[in-house]
Amino acid sequence: MKPLSDGALYTFIDSAYLHGRDVIDLARSLCEGGSDLIQLRAKDWSLEKIEAAAGRILPITRDYGVPLVINDHLNLAERVGADICHLGQEDFFDAGSEHISQLNTRIPVGLSTHAPEQAQRAIRAGAHYVAIGPIYPTGTKPSAKPVTLEYVRWAATNVQIPWFAIGGVNLETIDAVLAAGARRVCVVSAILNAPDAATACREFKRRLQ
Repeated sequence: MKPLSDGALYTFIDSAYLHGRDVIDLARSLCEGGSDLIQLRAKDWSLEKIEAAAGRILPITRDYGVPLVINDHLNLAERVGADICHLGQEDFFDAGSEHISQLNTRIPVGLSTHAPEQAQRAIRAGAHYVAIGPIYPTGTKPSAKPVTLEYVRWAATNVQIPWFAIGGVNLETIDAVLAAGARRVCVVSAILNAPDAATACREFKRRLQ
């Protein structure tokens, strides 16, 4: 399994961008394209449907040595044997947690952050990685206010744990994101809306390298 610290391209199987594809086919394409982590994010699915999908995806990601991240649902992630769980501010701090150890989980946990003070709090809480964003306006989260490249520059100087720039990262914006100091990125729609997900992944990996 690829270490989290070595991950550069973080991709998604997002229920909003499946476009009729089976999750197994998409997982295989993302792995073949060079994804270092893959998150299953399905805001509009039942827990039962997410669990069933995760069970089908895991054999693919395991074959490629790519960690599978479950979004939002820690208990489900533990139950299916996922490698990582990702939680938002509202799922963690707003739910009353102050440290990852309170979750009593063996699974690494990543946290979303939208400002330097949130990143610092996440680090103190023991997050295994943080997401920094959204950098640009994004259709994935249209109500979220962009944090701009200033937050990326701050993270490049101040964050020592693995961190991923997220939000509006595409082939037109990635060079500016990297120039601001990012070395790891999350990419959602720019890969999932591409004609071929594997080819899109390879181009992002080429830019990252």
